[in-house]
Amino acid sequence: MMSLGAIGFVTPALLAALLALPALWWLLRATPPAPVRRAFPGISLLFGLKDTERTPARTPWWLLALRMAVLALAILGLAGPLLNPAPAPERADGPLLIVMDGGWASAPDWSARQGEVRQILDRADRAGRAVHLISLSDAAPDLAPRAAADWAGVLDTMRPAGWAPDRAAFAARLDEMGDIGASIWISDGLGDADNLVEALSARGPVEVVLPEDLALALAPAMFEDGQLVTHILRAPGAPAQEVSVQVIGTDAAGIERVLDQVGQTLAPGDEVTRVAIDLPLELRNRVSRLSLSAPYKSAGATVLTDDALQRRRIALVAGGRSGEAQSLTAPLHYLRTALQPVAELVEPPLAEVLDASPDIVMLADVANFSAEERSGLEDWVREGGLLVRFAGPRMAASATGQMVRDSLLPVRLREGGRSLGGAMSWGDPKRLRPFPQGTLFDGLDLPEDVDVVSQVMAQPDPDLADRTLVALEDGTPLVTARDEGRGRVILFHVTATPRWSSLPLSGLFLQMLDRIARVAQSGERGEAALEGAIWTPERVLDGTGEVMDADRIAGVAGARLAQAPGPDAPPGLYRAGVRGHAYNVMRDATALQRLDLPAGTATRGYTVRAERDLTGLFLSGAMLAVMLDILATLALGGRLRPAARAGLGGLAVLFVMGAQDVQAQNVDTQAVETQAVRDDPRAIYATSETVLAYVRTGDAEVDRISRAGLSGLSLVLARRTAIEPAEPVAVDIERDELAFYPMLYWPVTDAQAPPGPEAVARINTYLRTGGMILFDTRDTHLAVGAEGPGNAQLRRLAGQLDLPPLERIPPDHVMTRAFYLLDDFPGRYVGAPVWAEASFAPEDVDGVPFRNLNDGVSPVIIGGNDWASAWAVDDLGNFIRPVGRGVTGERQREMALRFGVNLVMYVMTGNYKSDQVHVPALLERLGQ
Repeated sequence: MMSLGAIGFVTPALLAALLALPALWWLLRATPPAPVRRAFPGISLLFGLKDTERTPARTPWWLLALRMAVLALAILGLAGPLLNPAPAPERADGPLLIVMDGGWASAPDWSARQGEVRQILDRADRAGRAVHLISLSDAAPDLAPRAAADWAGVLDTMRPAGWAPDRAAFAARLDEMGDIGASIWISDGLGDADNLVEALSARGPVEVVLPEDLALALAPAMFEDGQLVTHILRAPGAPAQEVSVQVIGTDAAGIERVLDQVGQTLAPGDEVTRVAIDLPLELRNRVSRLSLSAPYKSAGATVLTDDALQRRRIALVAGGRSGEAQSLTAPLHYLRTALQPVAELVEPPLAEVLDASPDIVMLADVANFSAEERSGLEDWVREGGLLVRFAGPRMAASATGQMVRDSLLPVRLREGGRSLGGAMSWGDPKRLRPFPQGTLFDGLDLPEDVDVVSQVMAQPDPDLADRTLVALEDGTPLVTARDEGRGRVILFHVTATPRWSSLPLSGLFLQMLDRIARVAQSGERGEAALEGAIWTPERVLDGTGEVMDADRIAGVAGARLAQAPGPDAPPGLYRAGVRGHAYNVMRDATALQRLDLPAGTATRGYTVRAERDLTGLFLSGAMLAVMLDILATLALGGRLRPAARAGLGGLAVLFVMGAQDVQAQNVDTQAVETQAVRDDPRAIYATSETVLAYVRTGDAEVDRISRAGLSGLSLVLARRTAIEPAEPVAVDIERDELAFYPMLYWPVTDAQAPPGPEAVARINTYLRTGGMILFDTRDTHLAVGAEGPGNAQLRRLAGQLDLPPLERIPPDHVMTRAFYLLDDFPGRYVGAPVWAEASFAPEDVDGVPFRNLNDGVSPVIIGGNDWASAWAVDDLGNFIRPVGRGVTGERQREMALRFGVNLVMYVMTGNYKSDQVHVPALLERLGQ
């Protein structure tokens, strides 16, 4: 290859033809142009007509120069010109080895890596070199060399793998390859080199290509202090970065979507950054994976979740029965109250408790079991179940577990119990001792007002101290535990009611049960839980972090899952029976390791200026010069006008045909779009009638009330106003078009996920183009002060929406007089403020103060009075939800309906009623 500045030539020998251009100039000048023929009447000679034009004897110089340019451009084009040619390799006497890491850390910039390899293949192809193309993440790479052009199709089909490259294995196989002229390693810049550079250097020159930005990773998710916590991992020396962690799971309809997204700023040099995510319980149980958003997506930046993060099913069984009047002293009352927010509770009979497939079984003062019950519970615990027992009078009176060790008790018990602080006792009530470090309850705050007056006592066996989780201040065990097989048995030595201690009345009791529910897993944790079983992949991750089906992947032994992922065990969700295991690329919160290369290793980044083949550009220029030469020749010969007319006519025909084709395409496109709207029954229904719509939440009961509420409001509108709405419809904000509906009723629930990016854009467009959304948090009856608990959920749902500044609806707002005169906006509940878009401050016009309201409708109305429940009717038109009591309740419902009428009139007519404030000034000006 020969280079002239930034332009190189693949076939420089063809440039010698440029030396023939002077001879060509001489030959072209020696050939005169064709004679010009002119048609004229002979009579013109009588008038002494003299032709002033003369036929030239030689070809004009500019035409010669044009023809010379044609030949010069053709010669340059055939010589293979390249812009920014890469330097030729040092050695060309052996195959070129291209090594790609090809693991998960290569996924974020995979297209750039392919482009780099593609340029290397082009250079090797021009040099006529054979090439080895190896991916270190391939289980069985092809070690045979091929022609460089043959690898182009293979490169296009290559994809990053979901595991790290095995550099050591390839270094050991280098001896199987023949002679290698040079090696280029396209590295991801992470991990251990594993002597790969040394092994390649022994075979020839080595060049390592490093990325500009290294990949990021996520550590497995866990629960800490009621939050979902993960860690962002980076290599040392990383710069400041802005990243987003996406929480992905299924909605109420079972459709996977982004449930939440948390932005995080990574400071320069931070290698491990903690990210805490607050999620409602309903959403937490639907989380399937966490992932960094683009451009950092990869299998290492994605972590799957398993049963450890799911809501537990807890079976509650009491040793006796209690009536309704004794509910506050019933053994299960305090357990229900504490566990309801964190678990799914079932209360089957003891004989059927295992049929409910619980994760945890809690027994309150259950002392004796039948043989079948005992055998079933013992097998269930050994297979990984968690049994939690509470003491009571029955257990204290029972002889079970006193003389011999009971498999369903963590310790042996002493006969009877101990009473403290009573008239017949020998001591005062005892308080708790600080929790031992490393135990189940380590880290919980110890309240000072918890004391114990009675308990069952444990036998002083040698292993009692090791099995004590909580002790009293005198060292007496209060909570003991013992591992049984893959499961565990826990015993509270007091009752689950305040009868023996004040523990069930304290916040510590809730925290202890919450800790038990959250750490419970199906079996042991760690490597011991994996061994002894074959784990079948349910779904796996590719290198980019996308989930794929695992139908064709065989099961994996548990011992293999204790090691890093590889071709035989890709990252994913594995199951063995009912147990699930999230097998992720990163298994802990350890920072990533930057690649350490031997001193003197030649490194570079990706090619900044890519080679560009100019052959087509030069040959196109030659063709353009030929066309100009033809036109010039026609002009000199006098044949340009007929040819021009024909050419222009042909261009006109082509233009008309092209325009008709484009117009036909546009018409066809419009026809398709129009036909699509015509074929959509929802679009036909929504555009042919006035239709009120509500947002589908996924909660069947809430959606039923929303539909019934809008149906009741539609009936009232049809009876009292000129608006006659059709039956309301449900809207999925992620898929459905919103422009058809004048307003949306959006009830706020805990289970709703924030709208995705496309839905946010659609909602913002809807609000900006005249639509209105009524957000109803439905929590006025639960409000503390001016704000209810649903406001936090509303802020999470609407945080990405383009909402205007809001204010409490003032007394002179159009909503107070759009149809009825109102001073409040009650629903099923009353008293909470209702918010709308803030208007301008009051002004004085001719001495009359009035509020300058916006010309349009407020895009949002926000309140918590549960209006749909007040409007809701059944198929016969009867109200289905109570509102207040007696005449007062009926009056409140009537005012709620009037608010609904005012709301719809406000949406349909805007603020026309606000002009009433000008009436006094107008009458005064008119002299009336």
